[in-house]
Amino acid sequence: MTQQTLRLSTTVPAPAHAVWEVLTDLTRAAERLRGIQSVQIMSSGPYAVGTRWRETRSFFGRPATEEMWVRENDPLRSTVVESGEGDTTYRTVWELVPHGPLDDEGEAPATELRVSFTGTTSDSAVSRAAMAVLGPLGLRAVRRALQKDLEDISTAAQDMVGRRSP
Repeated sequence: MTQQTLRLSTTVPAPAHAVWEVLTDLTRAAERLRGIQSVQIMSSGPYAVGTRWRETRSFFGRPATEEMWVRENDPLRSTVVESGEGDTTYRTVWELVPHGPLDDEGEAPATELRVSFTGTTSDSAVSRAAMAVLGPLGLRAVRRALQKDLEDISTAAQDMVGRRSP
């Protein structure tokens, strides 16, 4: 197997419950995250293991739609989202870590939001060649998209609690 991984993080000046709500509210994702053009939810019920949706983003100037699903979910702490096409699997891990002193209700005023993205493909000669050529370019595009997502999640979470960063 061939893998490409990237990790990013930001400190969001909002408590974990607000960050979690923004991160897992698929119905408002296209409205809150600049990089998402549309979301089509394919399952019913609350965000949980097994939740499925189609997400359309623009990559390299063209719409790209991926079917995604929740593989793991630990509310207010972490969620793992996967998608895949052919012999390639994409895994995105979101982690929320309370940041700062706890208030009277046991909640920190800020949250470190970490994201780890991994693309894994088979070891076939064609897959290795494609990853060698397109992998770095694709990883840069994913890095830009996830950086925007971190910024937008932070802004939306701050809006939820009535605070704006200066």
